Amino acid sequence: MGLLPLDGKGTVVTVGTFDGVHRGHWAVLERIRARAAETSSRTVLVTFHPHPLRIVRPEVAPRLLTTPVEKKEILAESGLDFAVFLQFTHALSYYSPRRFVEEILVGRLGVGELVIGYDHGFGRGRSGDVDTLVEIGSELGFKVEVVGPVDMGEGPVSSTRIRDAVSAGEMELARAGLGRPYSLRGIVVRGDGRGRTLGFPTANLQVGSPDKLLPPPGIYAVRGVLRSGTFPGALHLGPRPTFQGSAPSIELHLLDFDRDVYGEEVRVDIIKFLRPVVPFESAEALVRQMRLDLGRAREVLDADR
Repeated sequence: MGLLPLDGKGTVVTVGTFDGVHRGHWAVLERIRARAAETSSRTVLVTFHPHPLRIVRPEVAPRLLTTPVEKKEILAESGLDFAVFLQFTHALSYYSPRRFVEEILVGRLGVGELVIGYDHGFGRGRSGDVDTLVEIGSELGFKVEVVGPVDMGEGPVSSTRIRDAVSAGEMELARAGLGRPYSLRGIVVRGDGRGRTLGFPTANLQVGSPDKLLPPPGIYAVRGVLRSGTFPGALHLGPRPTFQGSAPSIELHLLDFDRDVYGEEVRVDIIKFLRPVVPFESAEALVRQMRLDLGRAREVLDADR
């Protein structure tokens, strides 16, 4: 039994992890939409969770650029007909390329055409590649189209390069690869209230997924996206060395905003690293620096409009 409506329409399919849903991925998605329009077919994206390396080699599994919720939100804007999230299991990791194609792509999705990125690898030990797919497709009766790389400056866009940029706090470079600012999501939870006593009320964020990649500790110029709109602000990420015994935190201060948003989920679009986290000799010295940070954040965000 197939996963899709049995209405006789063919399918143009793409397969991959799609972590970040970056500009290289969008080139593939644009191509499957174009091919589907030309052939009156449905567009289908097949992706996986958890990341395959989390199952196959957990010791080297990367932190995620996009959690499943974030990936679904981004893909909702892609214009695709279907996005299929397959649970990646030990059993699936042992599928040969041919078995994966026959059982999943042909048997369950009725693939008529497959569009993939130039560096695609799949099947046990990533033993399947573009040439493997072309060979299997010719035998089973579907066409395979390969989309070439998208330039990110000094090489093609890749999830690995974007992870490296985020890990280094190079948020502009990450944005160049993603085609949008790098973001994180968190629920606003009760903190110790110290920000408000200092005159800078903050929303303490609890990021739900332990697999989410966070930038290095620091102060960042950001935009907070709430139900009521998008607001400029600054983000503190990491330790609070000025106050002995304080736990590390993720604290968002929104400029010209002072509403209670406890319990609300906030998306934070991270625009620029401003400075590292450093200890101050007093709360007063910290307040002076916070004023400078917020002024710098406002300048960065005004220029980024």
